[in-house]
Amino acid sequence: MIIIMKHGASQSEISNVAARVEQMGFQVHLSRGEERTIIGVIGNERPFNREQMERMSGVERTVPVLRPFKLASREFHPHNTVFELGGVTFGGPEVVIMAGPCSVESREQVLETARAVKEAGAKVLRGGAFKPRTSPYSFQGLGEEGLRYMAEAREETGLLVITEVMEPEKVPLVSAYADILQIGARSMQNYALLHAVGESQKPVMLKRGMMSTIEELLMSAEYILSHGNERVLVCERGIRTFEPYTRNTLDVSAIPLLKDLTHLPVIADPSHGTGKWELVAPMAMASVAAGADGLIIEVHPRPEEALSDGAQSLKPRRFKELMTSLSSIAAVVDRVVEGA
Repeated sequence: MIIIMKHGASQSEISNVAARVEQMGFQVHLSRGEERTIIGVIGNERPFNREQMERMSGVERTVPVLRPFKLASREFHPHNTVFELGGVTFGGPEVVIMAGPCSVESREQVLETARAVKEAGAKVLRGGAFKPRTSPYSFQGLGEEGLRYMAEAREETGLLVITEVMEPEKVPLVSAYADILQIGARSMQNYALLHAVGESQKPVMLKRGMMSTIEELLMSAEYILSHGNERVLVCERGIRTFEPYTRNTLDVSAIPLLKDLTHLPVIADPSHGTGKWELVAPMAMASVAAGADGLIIEVHPRPEEALSDGAQSLKPRRFKELMTSLSSIAAVVDRVVEGA
């Protein structure tokens, strides 16, 4: 349920309505626009007396929210969520580019890649210190050692750091090194982990599960938002289909659909979405044209030697060329790729 206050409703009227909602056993979420204030009513399925609420001073009307995700919906929060982190603005005119290796393999590899993507115009360094792998015999990451290398690269280049956290118990450790916590596709419905990153109050990028619907993605985002952590990015990273020629199928249509359903910034992952470096550039450009607020792209100085996902990693030279192309595409849709 949302309560729409009248144009010009006083702060006293807004406070009285919010207090009444809380007395009824619900939580309150305020969204203030230029014209009106919207009061979101959050809680269980207990009865809600709409007529009584509409009789209160300053209330224009009440509107039921039919979607199961509330805090993530545009009904509760009509305006785009925009937040600044370390000089980088997410959800604004800039298409934020995150780039780096799939796995942190060594100090030299991370620093070399960080310097290259920084020079090309990326704003965030990605890299996995803890790696969920299909096979238990595959490289699982360097753990805290890898986190230290990422932090060193941030100190040298000024790039923000995004890395995956896989367990609730590891959230404090990863939070000590990372600027943005990534929830991977395999962890999208790990509800204990979602609660933990929500409580951390760190920015979070939530990836869509490989067999998850858009509604399921937004319901997972709801877990994080329910802790008052509003700095959430949702990421389309490709879903599993019957097509064997690509690793996954990047659902480009999910980008404008998410922009319509939610106020949260939308990120696209053309690397995991295709699994082939040759397809990364065209799908990255398509994602920007479709309205993505950012991209996360895998870059490795020597993909043929990569310990994971080398086939979908761009070499620094190709990444730099892509950044130039992205800048041109962004301009067409009234966006900008700064630094490219």
